[in-house]
Amino acid sequence: MNQKERSSVNFFEKWILNNRLSIILLNLLLFFLVIWVFNKISFVLNPAWVFISAILPPILLAVIQYYIMNPLVDWLEEKFKVPRLLTILVLFVVVLIALIWIINTIIPIVQEQINSLIKNWPRIWNDAVRATQTTLHDPKLAALRNSINDMISSAQNALFKSGQATINTTLGNISSAVSIITMIVMTLLTAPFILFFMLKDGHQLRPYLTNFVPQRWQESFSDLLYQINFALAAYIRGQITVAFWVGVMFAIGYSVVGLPYGYALAILAGFLNLIPYFGSIIAFIPAVVIGIMTSVPMLIKVLVVFAIEQLIETRLISPLVMGNKLEMHPITTILLLIGASAVWGLWGVIFGIPIFAVLKIISSRVYNYYRAVSEVFDDENENEASEVIKKSEDNPE
Repeated sequence: MNQKERSSVNFFEKWILNNRLSIILLNLLLFFLVIWVFNKISFVLNPAWVFISAILPPILLAVIQYYIMNPLVDWLEEKFKVPRLLTILVLFVVVLIALIWIINTIIPIVQEQINSLIKNWPRIWNDAVRATQTTLHDPKLAALRNSINDMISSAQNALFKSGQATINTTLGNISSAVSIITMIVMTLLTAPFILFFMLKDGHQLRPYLTNFVPQRWQESFSDLLYQINFALAAYIRGQITVAFWVGVMFAIGYSVVGLPYGYALAILAGFLNLIPYFGSIIAFIPAVVIGIMTSVPMLIKVLVVFAIEQLIETRLISPLVMGNKLEMHPITTILLLIGASAVWGLWGVIFGIPIFAVLKIISSRVYNYYRAVSEVFDDENENEASEVIKKSEDNPE
């Protein structure tokens, strides 16, 4: 091989084969090429997506319940040798009794408060507008009076148009409403059966999936499945536990101070707390509005309840339950929530973090494997080895 051919080969190896930037750009090109191909054959994938979207709701509901119940099933089986089937049947009976109790006691109270809130909302809104207009008569606020009045008028018009649009949309999409109701009913009917078999045979899923992987990768793949399962379990159990205690604390606090519609607001706060960082703030807004409309002392009591709840949640419950099991920086979480909500709406807010955690685990494992087998990082390995050799020479002991 002459000098010219050798230089061209060295250039190709240096800038194409063993260059990280070139490899990253090539992988990105292949990634977008795959997306482009899938977009061109979307008509083939549409039936598959319809099928997945039909079976996904009961599976998600069953998975959430599985992560809540499975630790107790495993613990009783390992500690006291209780058969899994017996524990599962007892849990199903307990859940059924709890649902009957909730339907007979809590739901009527919440329904009454919600109906009362809907009935009295025009009065609450008019009182808020009247209080705002009274405040605007202060001579110090004369410069802002016209702009704030315009804002109030715009808000009233927007609410009216939104209500009209909602009514028209509802009347024009009765078939969609029937489809949604059918999906909810089918989800509630099929999820318990899926949950039963997940609790009964779920511990055999990881060894079963591992058998489909080549022998040399089975141990690594099994560990990958374990990490994904651990991350999902930690997040789902932690979020639901924290949301439950947040709802309980608000229910106790609002009932003690006598806030109207307290139980409904507490349940709303529990559900919204499933949204990290922003859920508590969103749930706090209607409580503040109702507190203002009730009286100034009631507003102060609501603020005190919120401060106590935040103190207990941030200092005791969240660190004890959640910790930092997903190892995500708060800035990463906030940016992820903003982006996921912009792309997928409410579903992105709820499922964005666990999906990101799973993708992070998979990407990390793939990257580590690539570093181990690729020649691109040989220079780093050689540098690390030389540093180790140098340290051993400096310290012979």
